[in-house]
Amino acid sequence: MTDPLLDDLKRRVSETPLGAEAEETGVVTEIADGLARVAGLPGASLGEILTFPTGARGFVLNLDEDVLQAAFLDPMDGVEAGAGVARTGRALSVPVGEALLGRVVDPLGRPLDGQPAIETGETVETERPAPAIVDRDFVSVPLATGILVVDALFAIGRGQRELIIGERSTGKTSIAVDTILNQKASDIVSVYVSIGQRTTEVRRVIEAVRNRGPFDRTIFVVAPATAEPGLRWLAPFAATTMAEWFRDRGGHALIVYDDLTKHAAVHRELALLAREPPGREAYPGDIFYLHARLLERSAKLAEAKGGGSLTALPIAEIEEGNLSAYIPTNLISISDGQIVTSSALFAGNQRPAVDVGLSVSRVGSKAQPGALKKVAGRVRLDYAQYLEMKMFSRFGGFGDAAMKARLARGERIGALLAQKRYAPLTPAAQVALLAALSDGALDDVALEDFSRLKDALEPLIAENAALAAFREDPSDLDDDTRAALVACVRSAAGHLPERGE
Repeated sequence: MTDPLLDDLKRRVSETPLGAEAEETGVVTEIADGLARVAGLPGASLGEILTFPTGARGFVLNLDEDVLQAAFLDPMDGVEAGAGVARTGRALSVPVGEALLGRVVDPLGRPLDGQPAIETGETVETERPAPAIVDRDFVSVPLATGILVVDALFAIGRGQRELIIGERSTGKTSIAVDTILNQKASDIVSVYVSIGQRTTEVRRVIEAVRNRGPFDRTIFVVAPATAEPGLRWLAPFAATTMAEWFRDRGGHALIVYDDLTKHAAVHRELALLAREPPGREAYPGDIFYLHARLLERSAKLAEAKGGGSLTALPIAEIEEGNLSAYIPTNLISISDGQIVTSSALFAGNQRPAVDVGLSVSRVGSKAQPGALKKVAGRVRLDYAQYLEMKMFSRFGGFGDAAMKARLARGERIGALLAQKRYAPLTPAAQVALLAALSDGALDDVALEDFSRLKDALEPLIAENAALAAFREDPSDLDDDTRAALVACVRSAAGHLPERGE
């Protein structure tokens, strides 16, 4: 007579692998703010996850001859010098997949929105090589931001890396968030990664996308200022891995890094704790490589690789307009152009406060719809000249009619390029406004009415049957279409309600 319980036990014993197992352990020799110095793990590799007796995890940040530096991913409470450290043999990885869409997570993919844990069934290492040159394609397809000054003067293409840089509180994040909101009707998946930002600021961004944008096609990766330095360091790499999953499957993704100045600061913090030699502005010598290997992962893939794209909008902060500081110059040299925000324009109520003289897109018109390219013309040059003339006009001397006319035109360009937050313009509306400016259809519109004109214009264009084909494909502009667009602008200007109604 057999005993089922005994038979089951025998079966489990027979299936249990027997033999010697090797486990490599080390010991914490020193510990400081978010960083542990560990001895005794000769087989550990960069980026490998380590575990501590309290259950806390860390990863190998750098290797010395006899010791290694491990950055904590969890609170280091209870971990002291002399504590044991064990290898896991696993590299830093994060969950990827569509299950992350519409979620707020930390850099390890753990939920921060109070919803259940994310189960994607697939994880990918956070450190991955950038696509090879032969696997890339030209950046030629536009990524519409809905912001007239950007789309008309500094067009961004899918696969481009366009830096947004400026002083504190000059609208840098607003430009990036408005770009995410404008993807509501596109096929682009957005990833917003917050690095060291205040919780209130992050919450404001999340609520804006939830109420006005493609929340169900956006991933929020949050490493707040109170998070461990290791998590803040990891955040942009983890978010990029999540975005690459969509690109590598033929999709299109947009990632916003907010911001890389704080990421550089946390890298410097960990490097100084690890006693790495400080260089310029106390940053370690590998700070350029840190951001280069991150931003190089954004690219437009060739058709043989699926044709997907990952577009990056890194944000950086400068002090007192100093674009020649160490981190800004690094990021400018890595990226494909920069949108520079100006504190003077911001204080003058010009929103978005984009400095057209310092901003540039190295892809530019190659990724701009043909119709927009035709009507943008001299707008950038005329506006830049106006800003210079406006500065000197304070001292007098511009009394002739020609100069007054140029100042008046510059004022109209500035009013046209001004735009409210959360109010993206369609490509058709952008072309209509610039064509109307060129044709003089805006000459009789009061400057303070430009904002209301834009609000009234969108419905007129949407209802015009003759513009149906152009709304679908604004790649070309013939004379009849141009006339119809300008007529919509004239109609909108002629039916503006009185202010205060």
